[in-house]
Amino acid sequence: MSNNPTKSDSMNIEMLRNIGIVAHIDAGKTTTTERILFYTGTIHRIGNVDDGNTTTDWMVQEKERGITITSAVISCSWKDHTINLIDTPGHVDFTVEVERSLRVLDGAVVVFCSVGGVQPQSETVWYQADKYRVPRIIYINKMDRVGSDYHKVVQDIKEKLGANPILVQLPIGAEESFQGSIDLISMKAYIYNDTTSGDYSIEEIPEELKEEAQLYRHSLVESVAEIDDALMEKYLDGQELTEEEIIKAISKGCIENIFFPVFCGTSYRNKCIQPLLDGIVRYLPSPLNIDPVKGKNPKTEEEEIRYPKDEEPLSALVFKLATDPYIGSLAFTRVYSGVLKAGSYVYNTSKGRKERVSRIVRLHSNQREDVDQIKAGDIAGIVGFKQSYTGDTICDEDHPISLEEINFPEPVVSVLVEPQTKQDQDKLVKGLGKFQLEDPTFKYSLDEETESTVISGMGELHLEVIVDRLFREFGVKVNTGSPRVAYKETIEHEARGEAKHVKQTGGHGQYAHVVCEVFPITTGERFIFEDHIKQGVIPKEYIPAIQTGIKYALENGPVAGYEVVNVGVRIVDGSYHPVDSSEMAFRTAGSKAFHDALKKASAKLLEPIMKVSIVVPESYLGDSISLISSRRGKVGKIESVGQTQIVSAEVPLKSMFGFVTDLRSITQGRGSYTMEFFKYEVVPESQLAVITGGTNG
Repeated sequence: MSNNPTKSDSMNIEMLRNIGIVAHIDAGKTTTTERILFYTGTIHRIGNVDDGNTTTDWMVQEKERGITITSAVISCSWKDHTINLIDTPGHVDFTVEVERSLRVLDGAVVVFCSVGGVQPQSETVWYQADKYRVPRIIYINKMDRVGSDYHKVVQDIKEKLGANPILVQLPIGAEESFQGSIDLISMKAYIYNDTTSGDYSIEEIPEELKEEAQLYRHSLVESVAEIDDALMEKYLDGQELTEEEIIKAISKGCIENIFFPVFCGTSYRNKCIQPLLDGIVRYLPSPLNIDPVKGKNPKTEEEEIRYPKDEEPLSALVFKLATDPYIGSLAFTRVYSGVLKAGSYVYNTSKGRKERVSRIVRLHSNQREDVDQIKAGDIAGIVGFKQSYTGDTICDEDHPISLEEINFPEPVVSVLVEPQTKQDQDKLVKGLGKFQLEDPTFKYSLDEETESTVISGMGELHLEVIVDRLFREFGVKVNTGSPRVAYKETIEHEARGEAKHVKQTGGHGQYAHVVCEVFPITTGERFIFEDHIKQGVIPKEYIPAIQTGIKYALENGPVAGYEVVNVGVRIVDGSYHPVDSSEMAFRTAGSKAFHDALKKASAKLLEPIMKVSIVVPESYLGDSISLISSRRGKVGKIESVGQTQIVSAEVPLKSMFGFVTDLRSITQGRGSYTMEFFKYEVVPESQLAVITGGTNG
């Protein structure tokens, strides 16, 4: 057995496994990955999440929080197989990392907690894997925990996920007495006596478990015989199926997503990792076992297929960007066909430009190993790309192809950020630009209302990590706050206003007298100015000054100091002084007359109303509607899609702050929503005191 990462140029594609470790947060993904790396010889000391020294959680923020934030790619080897393994995040704020990883993986290990069973994010990652038809094996972890229940979790998987789990192992003991597992194929017991080394002995099945093992073995054989006519005939004839036949049939059923083999263990206690590794190389597919990739020829728009062969034209997909402190920008890339060579030029179909492959590096978490080339089916990091981003297709220019892009959800939470010092503004923009390239669910923009920078992401934790990275990676400290609600003010009816600006000082004084009328407009224009002065009561040269004064006044409405919109103004009368009148005096008088008219025209405050679409399981529909109503929302259409309900509503933007947290709380993390601007609406009288009293969303 070789325990060193296999060089790409000598790799056998049949012996390659591209897999992901996916699960709900705290199910034990990173701990399981760490044990896999140890038992494959990739690392020589086991790290732990609590100690902040695991291989895949190498970001400072991951070590401090004890969670996975970014997908880490590691290459390792088990029984002559090369395994490219991605440890993905479990927190819902970073679900994009799971999405783009599953897009390029051939198989996955889905980890479930033996106590918690199917948890909210378990469902999310399971359905993401369904979306890409990724074959899976199931690993029920933490069998040593108080309250662990292997069979209850299996039942949970059947009921909540609608999946077909097939048991290939039975646990020996539970909680503190968990000793190992029974292999239902070889009908042998794997007993772990030492919890530190992971050493085990293969023994006969304990007498008290033989009957149960025979029962589940019979069920396993029945399941695999059903998918193969030859095996079914042999089974019905009463002949024993060989271990090789059972393994081959399980692999077939797993790859075709007919069923999902179930394993058990406790990664933290180093028990049952080796059988899990055997399951990965036995049952999960190589790139040859999955459908060839499809794409479109950008010139002809016709569908083309690329097979996972070295002699095929190059086709590859960039699925993630990362910045390495020593190498620079890394483009994580999956090669579907052909050979990608260091020093070569490739064609980016998505951008319509050539890119140079400066270096190719094998990925061992945050450690890098240079290789000359990677072949069909493999994954590696590319150094040198200038304009190739997540979702871009890389190919042979003479044989162009566009692979299906990765779709990402829009950000749902925003906060204002501003650097603590003006000198850091450029560094702030540089940092945010880098993060936006790395993470398609992160956006930033300049808020014209406040002249501040708004950052948007998938949740509060997502943005907390961005702010932390700004400081650690770019030295930029920022002040944060909720984004301001862009309230507006308008009028309900016509009114007349008047103002005189009279000021007497030594020498020339100041004199201006303006009478105006304001009226609501519904044409979509924000402001209309009309000159109705007759017989020269105000000289023409002062009219532009009056208009300028009114435009300044538009920025500060009488209700709460917000911009006034949808208002027209007529200048109808006034007077002037041949010596003391000036442009400045008429600018001031015009502004005061306008404010006087606004107060008489029943000025109202307007707030932005958002179109909100909420997706929740049926059992949470009532609570979700109550949540919308409690936030002054109006529920519209409700649609049923299977067991899921889609609620359309109109909700004030001010009420949407913190909504994502409350929605996740009442739906156990299973609810999600999107929103977009719909219209402005008058703020109810009951809310005016809150807003005019100084609270701004």
